[in-house]
Amino acid sequence: MMFDLEKRTTEFAKAVIRMCKRLSRNPMNDRLVGQVVGSAGSIGANYREANDALGKKDFIQRMKISRREAKESHHWLELILEAHSDKGLEIKPLIEECDQLKKILSSIISKSQ
Repeated sequence: MMFDLEKRTTEFAKAVIRMCKRLSRNPMNDRLVGQVVGSAGSIGANYREANDALGKKDFIQRMKISRREAKESHHWLELILEAHSDKGLEIKPLIEECDQLKKILSSIISKSQ
């Protein structure tokens, strides 16, 4: 279990990138890949911004953005799973990690309010 959330969010984004690199190139995959790579990377980027927030209100807002990106990543991963049901062993753990990140972010937000 990884508790350094900056590292964990980066590792999640890297895992998403590695999975996406193994998908064939076509218009559908290109669209899905662009979306999921963007949202997966934004989880960690916004978490880092939250850690440099100007105050409590700014911190909570940036954490909410990070959580929203986690929810979006889940959405795109589900669509990729639908398009590539043969890759479930690779995609389902990413969805699970995405859900864990969302729960962690929600917990931090709750405790900060």
